Amino acid sequence: MPDRKLPNQNRAPDHSHATTGNHASSEGRIPQRHTPDHNHTAGDGPAGDPSPNPNHHNQTTGNDTPTHPSPNPNHHNQAARDDTPANRTPSPNQHHDDRSSDSPVPLRKQRDYRFLWAARTISVTGSEVSKLAIPLTAVTLLAASPSQMGLLTAAASVPALVFGLQAGAIVDRLTRHRPLVIICELISCAAAATVPVAWLLDLLSVTWLITVALVIGAAGVLFKAANFPYVTAIAAPSQRTEAMAGLHASYSVASVSGPSLAGLLVQLFTAPLAVLAEALSFLASALLLRAVRTREEHEPATSRGMWNDVMEGLRTSVTHPVLRALLGAGVTINFFAMAYTAIYMLYMVNTLNIPKPLIGALIALGGLGGVLGAWVTARLSKRHGENRILLISVLFFPIEILAVGLLTGPLWWKLSVLALTGTITGGIVVAFATCMGAIILRETSPELRGRVNATMTFAVQGVLALGGMTGGILAEFVGLRPVILICAAGIALSTVWIWTSPLRPRRHPRPTGLTKPSSDPSPAQTTNSLIASKRHAPR
Repeated sequence: MPDRKLPNQNRAPDHSHATTGNHASSEGRIPQRHTPDHNHTAGDGPAGDPSPNPNHHNQTTGNDTPTHPSPNPNHHNQAARDDTPANRTPSPNQHHDDRSSDSPVPLRKQRDYRFLWAARTISVTGSEVSKLAIPLTAVTLLAASPSQMGLLTAAASVPALVFGLQAGAIVDRLTRHRPLVIICELISCAAAATVPVAWLLDLLSVTWLITVALVIGAAGVLFKAANFPYVTAIAAPSQRTEAMAGLHASYSVASVSGPSLAGLLVQLFTAPLAVLAEALSFLASALLLRAVRTREEHEPATSRGMWNDVMEGLRTSVTHPVLRALLGAGVTINFFAMAYTAIYMLYMVNTLNIPKPLIGALIALGGLGGVLGAWVTARLSKRHGENRILLISVLFFPIEILAVGLLTGPLWWKLSVLALTGTITGGIVVAFATCMGAIILRETSPELRGRVNATMTFAVQGVLALGGMTGGILAEFVGLRPVILICAAGIALSTVWIWTSPLRPRRHPRPTGLTKPSSDPSPAQTTNSLIASKRHAPR
């Protein structure tokens, strides 16, 4: 079963990226900060990239009014302070915007992006290892009770609920984000390393594990809040969808390799020492991030106090029509996806009679689908734009859950359907999350990106516990199969959020023929007047 929950990476989500044929709506856009040299609008295309398409500026995503070309002859060369192509250091005598006219180097050839991608892949893989190693340590070595296991499981998500919104406000006040993400990785490394050390010294306890989970969770909240806007320093605006697709692919790779690696390490070194792999992964991530050379040029937001800063992020996420649609869709998807996940294993084993070893293989197929989805999304977005991909991908979200709820027949048929739909869903989840992150970045002004992303993460991840409890309790009364069908119908509601938003292109109304006469004469009228005056002129 692929993870149908939206990945909690960059929500996702830098979603100032422009695409041919899918510009953001000018209606409801967040005002940008203006300076004499940088008159930037969040929905503008890549700086200095006058599209060869003559109708490039007449394509909109949110309303029927085309975006008119600016009378300013330098309009196409104006860029935001953060929209800098990656790996290019401006010379003292070169204007910042002049660099935007060059075509950005492909991401696969950019040293800094490769380091960023490798750091995330290694770090997330280490986290996947600890998801198995830490609970095994608590159960097998410390004889943890069910209540203690519940606290241990909840400890990882508590920091996001306690100060996830404040983390966004903190990030928006920073001029540079890289130091913070490096510090967060080092703190997580130190916390994870205490587990094998405490075990060797016979000091390890469940309370110790819960404390470690809280520390790593808190560092992870700050890391994710800072990493989201940090992508804008690495990738040029025209490459941000591809950059985020690569980062989401890291999670798919980790979901496939992490559990297998965890099982191997636990067998070879015991569970506590396997946690050491997580500590080393955090350290490797910090070293890779330290090697990134791209200079950040983020203008920090002016703070009006923590409460006001947090409320501004909340207000922006709720009042902006595009961000509100993404927020509503994300909450809807994660709520019903978690309700489905809560009873998935019971249904697969007890109702569909799927052999337990094959369930792991089906989950791995979802991860492989995610890698494929990231590759396809990065290429399709260049041709069709993020809006269209988002509109199409959201339609496919309920397909696997609906197939699972209706599935009957022999085992080979069940496995074939589950393998096909699971792989497709893995790709759809990554495609949706990638485009969601790119659109959020495009629609949000730089000084609000941290807070908007934190708000999205807080809301989308906050419903996971509620969805899980709802699915389990409801299954007690109506049964497993009905709950699965309810979850499929519930996830389908996310389509309403997306397809009724400005993300859906509107067709221009046809003229009715009752147009107001123009005050200027038409060419035919002018010609007829000249002929008449010539005819009646004195000879």
